[in-house]
Amino acid sequence: MENILVSGMRPTGKLHIGHIFGTLNNWVKYQNEYKCYFIIVDWHALTTSYEKTQEIKDNIIEVLIDYLAFGIDPSKSVIYLQSLVEEVAVLHLILSMITPISWLERVPSFKDQISQLGKEIATYGFLGYPVLMTADILAFNGKVVPVGQDQIPHLELAREIVRRFNSLYGETFVEPQPLLTETPYIPGFDGRKMSKSYNNAIFIDESEKETEEKVRKYITDPQKIYKNSPGRPEICNVFTLHRAFRNEELGDIEKDCRVGKLGCVECKKKLANLINSTLRPIREKRKEISKDRKKLIEIIEEGSRKAQREARKKLDEVNYKIGIGRGV
Repeated sequence: MENILVSGMRPTGKLHIGHIFGTLNNWVKYQNEYKCYFIIVDWHALTTSYEKTQEIKDNIIEVLIDYLAFGIDPSKSVIYLQSLVEEVAVLHLILSMITPISWLERVPSFKDQISQLGKEIATYGFLGYPVLMTADILAFNGKVVPVGQDQIPHLELAREIVRRFNSLYGETFVEPQPLLTETPYIPGFDGRKMSKSYNNAIFIDESEKETEEKVRKYITDPQKIYKNSPGRPEICNVFTLHRAFRNEELGDIEKDCRVGKLGCVECKKKLANLINSTLRPIREKRKEISKDRKKLIEIIEEGSRKAQREARKKLDEVNYKIGIGRGV
């Protein structure tokens, strides 16, 4: 059996620099090591943004452009839109029939998301989000799923669902294994974790001037009041980003900050220049890719057709095992 990797992102907004380190850079590497399915998970987006469907629709193309600009290659990987592969929804329905509610309620991210969003979402779709994620993986015999440490409970639930299904109906699915990814903490300019929902993000497609303005807002060491005051890089959000972007001057920046030789204003200028110089070729590539909308539609439709063919095979097997639908 092939080593199949499945991963995806929700089109709930434009992608920001936090997505570079945890996802996009890794995906480019993975597509040379696995057969990859990279999804734009618009059904998942509905779990929290069901009142903003126009925004989801607009963001689908924006997310696709980012995938391509960072080097996700449609000739190597299958890039598809979740809602164009209806077989995944049917598999999700079947899996939901055997998944105890108590399993879903104990997933840590269920309460965490409610806390982050600041509102209660009492919908079946929100509670059943991990079952749909499981269907995304199992529809393609996914063996490997890149996750951060905080997402391990999601994948363990998927593995429990696999064991339950196999026990009831015979060996059908493989248990997906986590591929732990090193995801550096990327702070937003307000000091919290960078997030679209917090409105504190530096977006990949924004202008260099916008990036400079946002970097100037960053919270630094509160004890470094004056330019010549000694600083503590280990608690500074700006230094955290210098490290994430692997600044070649990192050692000098740390040393100069500690002895009061480098002020926060100058340090932020260095960071803005670093981010903009890193993103400049990506931003230029985005502009070129976005000119041909017809080509973008073709890429997502062709990838979705490929995904649908594979998902249909798996769903037919599932129906046969259960004895329903085409399996009767």
